[in-house]
Amino acid sequence: LFDVHSAVARYRSELGPTAEAVSALWRSKQLEYSWLRSLMGRHADFWQITQDALDYALDQYRIDDPPLRGRLCAAYFALDCYPEVPSVLRRLKSAGLPLVILSNGSPAMLQSAVDGAGLGGLLDLVLSVEEVGIFKPDPRVYQLAVDRLQLAPGQISFQSANGWDAAGAAAFGLQVAWINRLAQVREHIPEPPAAELESLAGLPALLGLAS
Repeated sequence: LFDVHSAVARYRSELGPTAEAVSALWRSKQLEYSWLRSLMGRHADFWQITQDALDYALDQYRIDDPPLRGRLCAAYFALDCYPEVPSVLRRLKSAGLPLVILSNGSPAMLQSAVDGAGLGGLLDLVLSVEEVGIFKPDPRVYQLAVDRLQLAPGQISFQSANGWDAAGAAAFGLQVAWINRLAQVREHIPEPPAAELESLAGLPALLGLAS
């Protein structure tokens, strides 16, 4: 739903030629820290991890600018949603489908993102891993959706732009559509997604909804 690189994009001029590298490293460390903390049994919410990952990226590129760090953190609380997202969600909502976010994000991060994008009225539930205290792809995270929706895993359509998340959800038994926006190759891990889309725009047709 949200472009995780939009935070850095807003400050591209201030970061200069390192902007894309900072954004990529920030994201990779953010995910790496979530997996490491899960394996270590040392949970912290995703906002703490996001700040730790940013500090690593800034250190790596020798950027010592506390005001800029503060602006980047604030921008992460107001990520841009992808252009097709509102219209696709409205289409799914009009078909009577319950719409749920299931995210690593902390409740505060998710609420801010949803409010900033104006998506609140389209969503039935916003679920954070903080309810179980561990990050994706731990099966307990996907079980949250099963428990709250009171559906079998195979009755839930799950979308993720992350190949590893798509694999985790598919291994759990959800019906997964990998939103492969960047035309990446598939991960060499089980399980493959049931479908692959370039964006969420193809989801209504995939679910059998008339245009």
